[in-house]
Amino acid sequence: MASPWRGALPAPIWLPGLLLASCCAGLSPPEPCQTCRDLASSFLKGLEQTERENFGGGNTAWEEEKLAKYAHSETRLLEVLESVCGKSDFTCHQLLEQAEEHVESWWFQWQQHHPDFFQWLCMDTLEVCCPPGTYGPDCLSCAGGRQQPCSGNGKCDGEGTRQGTGLCVCSPGYGGSFCSECADGYYEAARNESHLVCAECYRACGRCSGPEDSSCLRCKRGWVLHEHRCIDVDECGTEMAHCRANQFCVNTEGSYECRDCATACVGCMGAGPARCKKCNKGYQRDGPKCLDVDECADAQEPVCTAAHELCENTDGSYRCVCAPGHVRREGECVEDKPPDAPEKGFFDEVTEDEVVVLQQMFFGAVICALATLAAKGDMVFTAIFIGAVAAMAGYWLSERSDRVLDGFMKGR
Repeated sequence: MASPWRGALPAPIWLPGLLLASCCAGLSPPEPCQTCRDLASSFLKGLEQTERENFGGGNTAWEEEKLAKYAHSETRLLEVLESVCGKSDFTCHQLLEQAEEHVESWWFQWQQHHPDFFQWLCMDTLEVCCPPGTYGPDCLSCAGGRQQPCSGNGKCDGEGTRQGTGLCVCSPGYGGSFCSECADGYYEAARNESHLVCAECYRACGRCSGPEDSSCLRCKRGWVLHEHRCIDVDECGTEMAHCRANQFCVNTEGSYECRDCATACVGCMGAGPARCKKCNKGYQRDGPKCLDVDECADAQEPVCTAAHELCENTDGSYRCVCAPGHVRREGECVEDKPPDAPEKGFFDEVTEDEVVVLQQMFFGAVICALATLAAKGDMVFTAIFIGAVAAMAGYWLSERSDRVLDGFMKGR
C-alpha cells in the first residue's frame, strides 16, 4: 500500500531546513535517539490536539459516529504529521521521511498491540534508543545496574541511547566507579542499603569525618594536619614560595601570591618604597625609604640646554618640555603663533552689503553724468539718460529694492 502522506509536505517547509543544514554543516548533528524522542513526543501531542477537533455540541450520536471514523482515519494522520516537525528542523524531517512507512504501519495496524509509540518506533523498530538504565548498540546495563545506574548519584554515559560507554559521571561530592563513595572534601552524612548522602567538609580538609574543623583526616594542599585540624602553611616564611625577581611573597589561606615590588625598588621584602633591598635608578635612599631624585633641582648645571626648554621632574626620571608660550616643532621649541598669512587685498574684507552700496554709488554717478549731458540738448545722451532711469526704476521695484533701501537707511 502506498504511503498516504509520502511527498505530502510542500517544498517550502523543507527549504528552510535544507538551508539551515547547509549553513550549520560544521556543527555536531543531534543525537539520533533524542531526535526520535522529540518526534514521538510531538506526534503524541498532535494526537491529543486532534482527539476531538471540529466536534462539540449538536447531535451527540452523530458526532460519536463521525468521531469514531475520524479517530483512526488517514485524514487525522495527515493533520498530525503536517505539524510534527518544525519548519527549520531538518533532522526531524529527515527522520520522518525515513520512518514514514513505519509510522503508517503503526497507525493502521499496530497501535492497539503497541500503545507506547516511542518504544515501538525508537527502541524496537528504528533501534536508535534503549530502555532506561541501559546504553550502547546492544542496550547493556549501565554501571551500577539498570535499576539504579551510578547508585543514583550520577549519570550513565549514553543511558537510553545506542551510544556511550556506560561509565558513570558522578555528581559533585560523589566518586568511585559506581558513584557509591564520597569524593575528596566530602564525608558520609547518611547511608543506607540503597542511598548515600555526602556533605562538604571544612574548607581546609581533604578528607574528614564530619563538618567541623576538628574532624579533618587529611588536609588539602597548602595546609598541614595538626591534632585533626588543618593549619595553613606559610610558604613565604618557609621559603617554599617561588617568586620572580623584583617580586615579593604574600601568604594566603592554603597558598601564596607573588606581587610586584614598588617602582623605586630593585628587589624588595614587601610592599612600598620602605621595603626595598636596593634603590632603583633615579631614586636615592632617605632613611628607610627610596625616594625620587629631583634631577631638575639637584643638578649643578642645566639638564635641558636647548632654547626655550624647561626641565620637568618625573617619578624616577625627568623630561625636557617647552617653556610656556612655545611648542615643539621639528624637535625644537618655537613660539606658539600661527604661521604668517599672505597680506589681504583692498577688497578682501568687503561685505556683500558694502558691494551693493558701491554698485548704487557707481550707477548714481553714471546717471548724474548722463543727466548733465542730456541737459545740454544732446539727443543721444538724452536717450541714454532715459534708458538708465528706466533701468534703475525697474531695479528699485524688484525684489531686491527692500535690501538696497535698508542699506541706504543704515548709511551703507
